[in-house]
Amino acid sequence: MSGQILVTGATGTVGRQVTAQLLEAGVEVRALTRGPAYLPPAVEQVRGDLSVADSLGAAVQGIEAVFLVWPFASAEGLEAVLTMLAEHARQVVYLSSAAIRDHERQAEQLIERSGLEWTILRPHAFAANTLRWAEQIRAEGVVRGPYGQAAMSLVDERDIAAVAVRALTQDGHAGAVHELTGPHSLTQAEQVRVIGEVVGRPVRWAETSVQDARQQMLARGWPAEVVDGILHAQAEMTLGPAPVTATVEEVTASAARTFRSWVAEHAPAFRALT
Repeated sequence: MSGQILVTGATGTVGRQVTAQLLEAGVEVRALTRGPAYLPPAVEQVRGDLSVADSLGAAVQGIEAVFLVWPFASAEGLEAVLTMLAEHARQVVYLSSAAIRDHERQAEQLIERSGLEWTILRPHAFAANTLRWAEQIRAEGVVRGPYGQAAMSLVDERDIAAVAVRALTQDGHAGAVHELTGPHSLTQAEQVRVIGEVVGRPVRWAETSVQDARQQMLARGWPAEVVDGILHAQAEMTLGPAPVTATVEEVTASAARTFRSWVAEHAPAFRALT
């Protein structure tokens, strides 16, 4: 490519993998950071803040494309950022989600009208989200929560990144919306069972009431509308298996990684301390 690729969210779950895979592909990577970040030495770190479009001047100079993570619960301010990006870059790959929340839908619409060549990624639930259970599993071998039968097609962050890298470096993805899943639908209870099988100890799901779960999330400071949105989504997931797409394999020519393989690579996080 004639210019660098700018990666936003380069220290995040997906952005870190995008950065690593771009480097493996021999691409020059620039990371937008608000302060010093632990990234590979080959990555050029440039200070800037997506919430302040005027701070992005140095970051966008000479770039060819952008991997865009918009880490805000509103699309406010995105149009100004896209205007600046469009003055320098040719292409944007945006990490949305399969939930397509209101702000994500607004972001997608702004990107489609930005004048940039665009690709949108809509991953389903991240396998990495199960790390929120790690403390319970280490301490008790039990995960407590509502909707144990909520089904999800968990996707490995490396597969999301692999699709992003193909879209950033290869032709054929302009105007594409890629819905990304893992290869299997697993209920939350089944996910917990798989974790136990991999780490070599019994781990079980203990069903709790929706009311208790709601109060616990509110006590952690989560906004009520966010809590209710999560619980409503989980209730809908109990209605049947989660959808599974073949997009990862179609784009990367490699089968999507299984949740079991993801757990095997992160097993120390779930093992009891001795």
